[in-house]
Amino acid sequence: MPRACAYTIMHIINWRLISRVLSAVAAGSGAAFLPAVGWALYYGEYGTISGILTAVGIAWIVAGLLSLLGRRADDQLYQREALIIVVFSWVLAGSLGALPFLCTGMLGPMGAFFESVSGLTTTGASVIDNLGAWPRSLLFWRSFTHWLGGIGIVVLFIAILPYLGAGGKLLYKTEASGPNPRALRPHLRDAAIILLKTCIALTVLNTLALRLTGRMDLFESLCHAFGTFATGGFSTRQESIAAYDSISVELVTILFMVCCASSFALYIAVLRGDGLAFFKNTEWRVMILVLAGAILLAATNVAGYWGATPAGPATSSAGEFPDFWRSLRAAAFSVTSIATNTGFTTDDFDRWPHFSRILLIILMCVGGSAGSTAGGLKVIRVIMVFKMLRHGIERMFRPYIVRMLRIDGEVVDDGVQRNVVLFVLAYLLCLGGCSVALTGFGLDLESAVSAVASCMSNTGPGLGLIGASETYSAVPVGGQALLCFCMLLGRLELMAVLVMFIPGFWRSK
Repeated sequence: MPRACAYTIMHIINWRLISRVLSAVAAGSGAAFLPAVGWALYYGEYGTISGILTAVGIAWIVAGLLSLLGRRADDQLYQREALIIVVFSWVLAGSLGALPFLCTGMLGPMGAFFESVSGLTTTGASVIDNLGAWPRSLLFWRSFTHWLGGIGIVVLFIAILPYLGAGGKLLYKTEASGPNPRALRPHLRDAAIILLKTCIALTVLNTLALRLTGRMDLFESLCHAFGTFATGGFSTRQESIAAYDSISVELVTILFMVCCASSFALYIAVLRGDGLAFFKNTEWRVMILVLAGAILLAATNVAGYWGATPAGPATSSAGEFPDFWRSLRAAAFSVTSIATNTGFTTDDFDRWPHFSRILLIILMCVGGSAGSTAGGLKVIRVIMVFKMLRHGIERMFRPYIVRMLRIDGEVVDDGVQRNVVLFVLAYLLCLGGCSVALTGFGLDLESAVSAVASCMSNTGPGLGLIGASETYSAVPVGGQALLCFCMLLGRLELMAVLVMFIPGFWRSK
């Protein structure tokens, strides 16, 4: 970079404040490793303790260096700094989160980074083929990254960094998901604290429910609750939820996957006395109806009532179709898991009929509700696109009619509509471009498209080479790096990352 250009960037951007905030992210990341030490002591995994403590030390050294760079920082935070902090925070946290895997020697640099980014972005894609041989302390850290990512690292830290003041609202707006993010309460710190309490409550309830099934111990219940809350999908078993072969475990997980793919703003409304908040919300009603319809379609398709040929693990060795109830059980879990972008598996849906497989990819891209831990386009955006399309078609034969786009009785202004269209367009372009790029690493078209769709929607499993019973270990290192970029794109709602590649973003205004 030319010296003049570098000087311009340093002059217009408050790098000292950025460094100060990033130092808190690094310090918090190091502290987050410590619970894994407790599990190592409990299970007698003494060989991993030194590696985890080394990771803590490195993270705190990075925090100290960043803190030194951030001394005497001006507290004024503008939109550009907010965007940089959000993106750099996730990259830094993903890099530091890889240290426990790397320092214990369980994974190489790229594999450790991939696993860390996948956990923090609540994607759930994995390069590990032998989970049964892993120390439980590292399995805990792997699942804990889901919980941290589900809360949102930036939202968590603005709750404990009040010195950001009004600038914290810019961070919250950048971090929050959906077409029109709004704070849950006028005061940002209060909103973040309420959000944190809601996250803890859902995690505790899920842990207790799984423990009461009698199929999981406390450790496994907690780790799976982390993955369910974050709609992430990391499991302590290589076979995921299928390892338990329990209807009660599947029903509990389905219930909490739906709960955590619903907007957290609705929980706040219920706590404030609006008991019908969920049913009044158009996005939630549509999400539930789509889930129910997709489950029924997939179940009948897999059962062979229409559009299917007898092939795959859902059939018997004699090549007969499974009975409807077996198909319904498999479809209910798989459809819910993929539609909520969780990624737990109980059946190898990669061998389902073509219709059901395509249906899963579409649901994966749509995702859950805005303001939840789910990824994808978000249901509310899809609703708005269909409403805009209907209005556009109507204007073809009624050019003078004026229709206001309304969601739950509120008029959606033109600016929000334009942003939704731009987001969907950017999503499709990134999906297509990254899929083409991934085929350059040797992946077939089906595997490449489903891998990119899965990582951009923060889901995890896909089709083909990275199917429900496979991992991403077969993807070359360059492809894994590209997929890490796709995970960050999806978690940060595309625009926050893409803006970094616009030259004008770094120039003075």
